[in-house]
Amino acid sequence: MPGFVGAVQIMNIGSSGVFHIGDVFQLTPISTAKTFAGAGSFNTGETLTIRNHQSATNTFDNDGIDQGNNFNL
Repeated sequence: MPGFVGAVQIMNIGSSGVFHIGDVFQLTPISTAKTFAGAGSFNTGETLTIRNHQSATNTFDNDGIDQGNNFNL
């Protein structure tokens, strides 16, 4: 069902972001990423107390090939 949209101001869209207005059948951002993070990396809040006395992040990846985005067209 079509709709009417007023003024839109886009300040920033990331490299794998998707922006749409109106009807859409399929949204397919094409991006892959691998993230390594140590203990306490993604904690959020105002007053955090985090004690990681000895922490090590294992970044060894022995499989060589990860899932790709070959079929995201």
